[in-house]
Amino acid sequence: MKVLITGGGGFLGSHLADGFLARGDEVYVLDIGSDQKNRHNLKNPKFHYVQNSVFDIEMLENLVRRCDLIYHLAAVVGVEHYVADPYHVLNVNVNGTQNVLRAAHRYDKKIVLASTSEVYGRNENVPFDEHDDRVLGSTAIDRWCYSTSKAVGEHFAFAYGRLGLPVVIVRYFNIYGPRLDALDVGRVISIFAGQLLSGKPITVVGDGQQTRCFTYITDAVKATMAAGLIDEAVGGIFNIGTDRETTILELAELFQGLRATGSRIEFVPQESIYGNSYEDVPRRVPKVNRMHEILGVKATTSLEDGMSKTLDWFELIRPAKVVEAGAEIGG
Repeated sequence: MKVLITGGGGFLGSHLADGFLARGDEVYVLDIGSDQKNRHNLKNPKFHYVQNSVFDIEMLENLVRRCDLIYHLAAVVGVEHYVADPYHVLNVNVNGTQNVLRAAHRYDKKIVLASTSEVYGRNENVPFDEHDDRVLGSTAIDRWCYSTSKAVGEHFAFAYGRLGLPVVIVRYFNIYGPRLDALDVGRVISIFAGQLLSGKPITVVGDGQQTRCFTYITDAVKATMAAGLIDEAVGGIFNIGTDRETTILELAELFQGLRATGSRIEFVPQESIYGNSYEDVPRRVPKVNRMHEILGVKATTSLEDGMSKTLDWFELIRPAKVVEAGAEIGG
């Protein structure tokens, strides 16, 4: 089988490529950024890295036409982008997604669309069922542009589904692991790791009582692969994650326990980090029964084991920080 992964130069996409190559499949990765996270596969004759954009329609259609299964992970992610450049977030996540869906429909290719737990917004009815309501803040708050852009992508996917395109939607809940981000930037785990390994204070935004469910990358990849390979998944939405709820303060304390660097925990106001264009979500917990029952996958990696492996990797690459793939990245 031939698999196309848009945004495959990023964290999740590079691991997904590993998974399909291990099956013996041929993998095409499309990303605007560096191949750094895929360099271990560059000599594999079944791996192809295409450094280009989903906005190059002719190239995109050529790739889609030759592949059997499409994973669309290319997106602009990261809080720093939501508040700094909402236009870029909306353009790539909405218009870029339309380009991929349009090509998949033209050549009748099954597509798995990567979405996010952000679509639930600040709904307080946890744990989140895949069909729960979306509760968002004002459109004047840039923080909600990412959630909106991914939800629009889902609507387009289902619209194409009604036209006959086999589509699956997966919503990720805080995936982490080796190759995550550069130290000190991006997600809370890479920020905490950078601070810990530098002996700096671990900065917890607010009171640290906001919760997330952190899912190790190998568990997420198993579920993501199943979403594309199992016929019963077509037309469905799947939360991808664990239902173990962890406060950000507990995460900071876990980091402290994993490495004795002397880093203390320091609480900082939200506004000092993100300004006034960000609203945090107090709790984010998925229902994962559909992932268990239909995809046949359970997240089995403990937070302690997963974080230890992730820190090991950060220590390994620390002399030469990993540069994240370009703006169109997955995970």
